Amino acid sequence: MGVKIITVAKQLPEYVRETKEIIPFVSQWLSGQEDRFKRKVLKIFENAAVDRRYGIMSIEEVFTATTFEDKNDIYVREVKKLGESVVKKALDQAGWDPKSLDYIITVSCTGIMIPSLDAYIINTLNLRQDIVRLPVTEMGCAAGVSGIIYARNFLESNPGKRAAVIAIESPTTTFQHTDFSMVNIISAAIFGDGAACTLLSSENKAEGPTIIADEMFHFYDATTMMGFKLTNSGLKMVLDKEVPEKIAKHFPEIINPFLNKYGKSIEEIDHLIFHPGGKKIVQTVEKLFGDLGKNIDDTKEVLRKYGNMSSATVLYVLERFMKKKPAKGETGLMLSFGPGFSAQRILLEW
Repeated sequence: MGVKIITVAKQLPEYVRETKEIIPFVSQWLSGQEDRFKRKVLKIFENAAVDRRYGIMSIEEVFTATTFEDKNDIYVREVKKLGESVVKKALDQAGWDPKSLDYIITVSCTGIMIPSLDAYIINTLNLRQDIVRLPVTEMGCAAGVSGIIYARNFLESNPGKRAAVIAIESPTTTFQHTDFSMVNIISAAIFGDGAACTLLSSENKAEGPTIIADEMFHFYDATTMMGFKLTNSGLKMVLDKEVPEKIAKHFPEIINPFLNKYGKSIEEIDHLIFHPGGKKIVQTVEKLFGDLGKNIDDTKEVLRKYGNMSSATVLYVLERFMKKKPAKGETGLMLSFGPGFSAQRILLEW
């Protein structure tokens, strides 16, 4: 029987801007900085491999210095709307009644809200009062895959059940107005906002790719490589420049033992569903996969069209493959990296 992914829906926020439209705001933000530094920063934005990104607030609001409370209030208001919308869209795609959901997981790391988003979705969509809910707040970019792993564990233990994994992120609310570090600049250049919902089922007649296996891989002594630092001005990005090198160095032990355990090799995998962390990470992984005769074209296209939406991004890549409807027997490898430092992996078979 197994657990199957039934559908993936995405929902984009109200505001959209081309990178070329953002450049004047970046330039204004940099006024007072040295010309050489200013030119370097603008080049980073221009060469980030992100043509467009969406946001829960206008570009003027993003570059307006306000309090952490003000930005977080926008986050709370807008993710409620996005959450309701994207879950409804996924349920409509699957033809499911909202009350048929048994398990709801919400993942987000770019804002703070208690009660968590799932509580509001239960009310707005009138989900069952006995639904099991799990909010995941601190897994970062890996949480889209993590949420599916948690859902699979629940569904395998409970045959005939249904689950929803909702990933909603707003990195624009974490932009630091007084921080001219490379970490803040690079994160602003690559990130965008977005939402996605994946429905899964352990029912006998469910249709979709089956989750054959899932595992997490945790690096030792790497807790400072990626994450957020909570400051008076908000969530400040932590991103070590050595992340791509760390991934490259450990890539074989991340991929090969996992696949071998389930009778597969990377050469046999048909589709690579990889989270686009940013241009350098994409280039690093593309070279590693390219040497094996594989491509991550869909990953690059998602980065180009939407930017890095943290946990939601890998689900946008998955949605592209779901729409392609791979042939029966074809396999896919989902892969994402996040704070910890960790790698999350899922093996799919259509």
